[in-house]
Amino acid sequence: VQLQASGGGLVQAGDSLRLACAASGHTFREMGWFRQAPGKEREFVATIRRSGGTTYYAESVKGRFTISRDHAKNMVYLQMNNLKPEDTAVYYCAGRDGILTGIMDATTYHRWGQGTLVTVSS
Repeated sequence: VQLQASGGGLVQAGDSLRLACAASGHTFREMGWFRQAPGKEREFVATIRRSGGTTYYAESVKGRFTISRDHAKNMVYLQMNNLKPEDTAVYYCAGRDGILTGIMDATTYHRWGQGTLVTVSS
């Protein structure tokens, strides 16, 4: 089972970027994105459920980021619009099954991708 994240890069404030995460070997019930800025703890960004497509967002990204899922390709995407310098971080995709609570808690996710760096200049 592997998660492979891609799509990071260097952009200017106000720009858009789309991250992609390819899952192989397993279809997770929930897949999400977390990020970790230098010197900070990993924080929740967004998660989407396989069944029904329910989405969850951190307050800091609501209205700017959109998470989506392609079941046929077993991929999850994070469309990031109106990027801000404070969005600069390494972004990780993650998957989990069998847990009903703590959807924003990184410790409840049991499979992680390698991370992709997003840098937003002012």
